[in-house]
Amino acid sequence: MKKKAKILVFTAAMMPAVVFAWPWSTDMMNQPSIKPQEGPPALFPKRSIPVQGVPTKVKNREEAENLSNPVKVSKTSLKKGKDLFKIICAACHGLTGKADSPVSSKIGAIDLTTEYVQDTLKEGWIYGTITYGSAIMPAYGVPGAQGGSNDLSPTERWHVVNYIKNQLVKDATAASVASAK
Repeated sequence: MKKKAKILVFTAAMMPAVVFAWPWSTDMMNQPSIKPQEGPPALFPKRSIPVQGVPTKVKNREEAENLSNPVKVSKTSLKKGKDLFKIICAACHGLTGKADSPVSSKIGAIDLTTEYVQDTLKEGWIYGTITYGSAIMPAYGVPGAQGGSNDLSPTERWHVVNYIKNQLVKDATAASVASAK
């Protein structure tokens, strides 16, 4: 009887080793799959639709100057534009657009609240500058142009234009009044 109990205890002790040896014991990392950057990239199926990026219809900033803004100025557009401005533009142009960020003077960012920007520059020109960049500014609509990327969709760029042309000066004025108190 003692011998059978020892065999039973020994068998029970060995069961985890047997169970872990089965194929279902492999973990998720070592499953048969294609890992990132492994093998040649798969081609897209014919007639597939890209889910990132939208081709820009103009070839450069100068061609964009006479574009008309397809996004109507609304509270929603101004809110989206302000949020995007804070994320993308404020690092260089400052939160108020007055080129008052720590890097503004080092890179030559312009004050977006000036009469020149607000009254002289057309919305299309600002859109083109965001899309293609300028001498200092990277492009935010065309990958590779001016060291840029495709960070902003065309609609998002127009929201930023709406904010710059219709709300930025008011927000900058309110910020300077608040800081003077």
